[in-house]
Amino acid sequence: MTRTGLNKILLWSLFGVCVIWLVVPFSMAILWSLVDPAEVWTPDKLLPPVMSFYRWTYLWQFSSLKTAMFNSYLLAPSAAILTLTLALPTAYALGRLKFPGKETAKLLALLPLVVPGFVTAIFFTAILFQLGLNAWRFGAILFAHSILFLPYAIRIMTVSFEQVRQDHIDAARDLGASPMARWYVAYVPALKPGIMATLLIVFIQSIEEFSIAFIVGAPNFTTIPTLLFTNLGQAFIRPNAAVLSLILVVPNIIFMLFLERVMRSANPALSSGKG
Repeated sequence: MTRTGLNKILLWSLFGVCVIWLVVPFSMAILWSLVDPAEVWTPDKLLPPVMSFYRWTYLWQFSSLKTAMFNSYLLAPSAAILTLTLALPTAYALGRLKFPGKETAKLLALLPLVVPGFVTAIFFTAILFQLGLNAWRFGAILFAHSILFLPYAIRIMTVSFEQVRQDHIDAARDLGASPMARWYVAYVPALKPGIMATLLIVFIQSIEEFSIAFIVGAPNFTTIPTLLFTNLGQAFIRPNAAVLSLILVVPNIIFMLFLERVMRSANPALSSGKG
């Protein structure tokens, strides 16, 4: 078999995996979201017998979807910005400074990721109650999300700080640039992809997080994931859950593709400090 033939087989195999992994679940979610309550969709039918936007209209008018969307899309960007801000000092130290035990510190910063989400949520909730932050639901969940997703931000920004070239910093200093100007000229171009990646990952993680949002926020603070799991738990209302799943996932995909395009359209020379 030629190399070209092998590449085609691998390409079609990858395409098949993508279809199974992405297209099929999304197609099923779309079909379930269009099932009309007038006639149920039984296993003996390939497509729903009656399709309408009743589920979308019903959830929008008679559920807490509006409030959940407002809370989620206010919480997620706030958590992303706060997490990035908290991660910068640690990431700078791990990426630019030399000290004993540096590699161990990098590993320790990632250890919280191995703990199951519900375990972290339960113990973190106890801490929030001890600090008295539970009275302000939004602030408590925002603080919890920022700490919970801090390892992602620290790791990404550490790698970004490691990409900053010392000769560019020295050149800017020798040319008389102030510390702020040095930061803008030497650091920002190299850090920009990491900053965007951090904001994207924390945004998606925060908007999809259920455990802390449910334990701390219930019953007064509702997010899209808590509303989704509520519909899954109450007699397993699959059409409603499909609608909420699409509302939760589709904007994340659009946001991810937008940031990916922004990162690709950036001048590659800027990441090396040239240009």
